[in-house]
Amino acid sequence: MTDIGIAENLNKVKHRIAAAGTEAGREAGSVTLVAVSKTWHAGHIRPALDAGHVTFGENRVQEAAGKWPELKADFPDTRLHLIGPLQSNKVGKAVALFNAIETVDRPKLARALAHEMDRTGSRPDCFVQVNTGEELQKAGILPKEADSFIAACRDDFGLPVKGLMCIPPMEEEPSLHFALLAKIAQRNGLSGLSMGMSHDYEIAIEFGATLVRVGTAVFGQRPPAPVRG
Repeated sequence: MTDIGIAENLNKVKHRIAAAGTEAGREAGSVTLVAVSKTWHAGHIRPALDAGHVTFGENRVQEAAGKWPELKADFPDTRLHLIGPLQSNKVGKAVALFNAIETVDRPKLARALAHEMDRTGSRPDCFVQVNTGEELQKAGILPKEADSFIAACRDDFGLPVKGLMCIPPMEEEPSLHFALLAKIAQRNGLSGLSMGMSHDYEIAIEFGATLVRVGTAVFGQRPPAPVRG
C-alpha cells in the first residue's frame, strides 16, 4: 500500500467514526482511533504518523520495542497502547514503552504492574480486559468476576484504571458484548470503553466506545505469518 493510500484510509476511517458518533448523538471528538500497527514494519507506519495520527496499538511487547522507540523519537506526541496479552516477565518493558495497557486481566499481572509503576514512577493508563464471551482460549476476566477484580486493581494495587476492553467472539452479535461491557463500566464508574475493530467499530460507537481498535481498514491486509521450520 502506498503512503497516500494509508493517509486516505485514515481519513476515511476518521470520517466514518465521526459519522457514527453523530448518528449516536455522541459529542465530537469523544471517540479515539487506535490504529493497530501490529506486524507492520516502521516504514509502513510512518505514513500514518506523517498524516498526523498519534494513537497506535501493538499486540506484542518485543515487537513494539523493536520499532517504536525510534518512531517515538521522531514523533514525540505518539501514544502507544498495548492491546495484546501481557506476560508478567515483560511488565518492565511494557510500563516503559506504552502509554496505555488495555489487557489487565489477572491479579498476578496487576500486582506486577503496580510494583513496576511504584518502582519507576511511570503510570500508563490501565484497562481491564473482560472476556465477555467467556471463551476458554481467550484472555480476560470473566464478567461475573469483573466487579471484584476492578475493585482490587484500584484499591489493593492502586492501578490507574481508566476503563474496560473486550474482544467479542467472531461468530456472535457484537452489540450484545458491547452492551455488557458498557453496563459493567457504568456500575463501576468507568468512562473508558475500548471496543470495536475494523468490522464492527461503528456498532461499538453506538454502544459507547471511547476507543476503537482499527488495523486492516487503515494499513491494509496483513501479510501472512512466516512458516516456521
